[in-house]
Amino acid sequence: MKMDFSGQVAVVTGAGSGIGLAVSLLLGELGAKVLAVDKTGDMAEAAVERLRAAGCVAQAAAADVRHAHEVQAYVAQAVKAWGRIDVFMNNAGWQGLVASLVDYPDDAFDQVLAVNVRGVFLGLKHVLPVMMAQGKGAVVNTASLAAHIGTRQLAPYTASKHAVLGLTKSAALEVARKGVRVNAVCPGSVDTPMIRAIEEGQAGADAQALREQRMAIVPNGRYATAQEVAQLMVYLVSDWSSHITGEGVQINGGLYS
Repeated sequence: MKMDFSGQVAVVTGAGSGIGLAVSLLLGELGAKVLAVDKTGDMAEAAVERLRAAGCVAQAAAADVRHAHEVQAYVAQAVKAWGRIDVFMNNAGWQGLVASLVDYPDDAFDQVLAVNVRGVFLGLKHVLPVMMAQGKGAVVNTASLAAHIGTRQLAPYTASKHAVLGLTKSAALEVARKGVRVNAVCPGSVDTPMIRAIEEGQAGADAQALREQRMAIVPNGRYATAQEVAQLMVYLVSDWSSHITGEGVQINGGLYS
């Protein structure tokens, strides 16, 4: 059976770079109409340019996921354009400052939780009713390996990703009889600008050495690519995973197995 999203509508937040861009392109290649959402309008437009250059149907939306009215606006845009939402990649996130817990500024903590928890919550709150009305839909929230383990100098990020997994499980139970599934991906280190920013924050001039040290402890010896994470996300919203819901699926090359 071929994986085919023709006729389906996908909304992807954080679509301007990294995992969000990779999953937008993959969904588009598989036939989905894609609403690429990013806080930075220019990045959303750039993603749409790449999608359209590949022959995909796509629109851009600028939205700060922390604000309910902006989340409602991107949901309304997708429904107005294409009449439905079949796939929701609730992906936007931010690592925040890299600092010890005792030195972490209060306002920076609030910002991390606002993006990573409130943003995911608002996305679920406003997309799930559309899917329930259709009687069909699938959501993937982007969590992290940090949803399962502690991470030094990233306590707020770690707490936020634990919360994403909790939201995933609760939402999945609430909509399971409505034809809607909700899962999370929990990547380990992924070769994106975010992980490089974290490494630089933790090790400064020794960031490359830290990177090599971390790759050495991964059983397969490397970080994931954004494309590999995107492939897992697409599997989780496809009919191939029709009996999987409420799960936080790790992708980390065997780390912590």
